[in-house]
Amino acid sequence: MSLTSAATLATLDRTGPRRITDLAAVEGVTQPAMTALVRVMEESGLVERRGDAGDKRVTLVCLTEAGASYVRTRRQAGVHAFERLIDKLTDGEVEALVAALPALKHLAELESQDRERPKQ
Repeated sequence: MSLTSAATLATLDRTGPRRITDLAAVEGVTQPAMTALVRVMEESGLVERRGDAGDKRVTLVCLTEAGASYVRTRRQAGVHAFERLIDKLTDGEVEALVAALPALKHLAELESQDRERPKQ
């Protein structure tokens, strides 16, 4: 799976259903590229398109249960990879990581906010 596909699934998991134009802006790709990507993910059963109850002209891309499961599995694999690596650190290095957690959390929040804003 491409990085853009994985990032798009993660965006949908985090933010809920989105328009293709919104997804393209968030992921920094063209609308035609996102349309093609959504088509492939739809054929794979990871996303589906649904009408917007608030605006019948709009189609939203939604994560399916298979897509949500993929995102959860991928995140869990990342957690396990970090656990294995952290186990190899010295006590002092682990303490330094723990001390850095507030700053790392803030960085993650900033990155998330930045990803939500359409790129210009």
